[in-house]
Amino acid sequence: MFKAIGVIELKSIPKGIEAADAALKSAGIEMVSAHPSCPGKYEIVLAGSISNVTVAVDHVVHRFDGYVIDSSVIGRIDEQVIKALFGTQVGNRNGSLGILETFSASSAIRAADIAVKTARVEIYDLRVSRGMGGKGVVMITGDVGDVTAAVEAGANYAKGISTLSSYTVIAAPHEELWKQM
Repeated sequence: MFKAIGVIELKSIPKGIEAADAALKSAGIEMVSAHPSCPGKYEIVLAGSISNVTVAVDHVVHRFDGYVIDSSVIGRIDEQVIKALFGTQVGNRNGSLGILETFSASSAIRAADIAVKTARVEIYDLRVSRGMGGKGVVMITGDVGDVTAAVEAGANYAKGISTLSSYTVIAAPHEELWKQM
């Protein structure tokens, strides 16, 4: 399991590819993914020890300062977040549904980690960048009180760094809604 992950989003695909190379050369990290995302952004996800991931992210942020949209280093990331990023998290279709939308993938991943560490909730879905105009969406389930606390904690983080788009909690989603998601 990863000790830490780093996420960097850049507003240039050529500079993003160059930044991915620079990150790999700067510290002993593993590249989880590096790819263009919507619209014309480049997203890099790194993994490794907290110190190596921090060095790599800091190196890229300083070297490519004018191109960096957002970045984040998350130590001790919750296993649910990793599973959701890789599409292997099985979402629970009952209870309340909390939805949090951010303007960046990095802040959505960090908000998801904060949410699951705040209350007894499960990640239903985590989507970042592709097909969403570069935004990130976190959907969590659980008891309404837990979901509300978790969504508010993630939203407060995103609001604090000016990446919050919107959020909501649906206490008892209709069965048809669950089937469509």
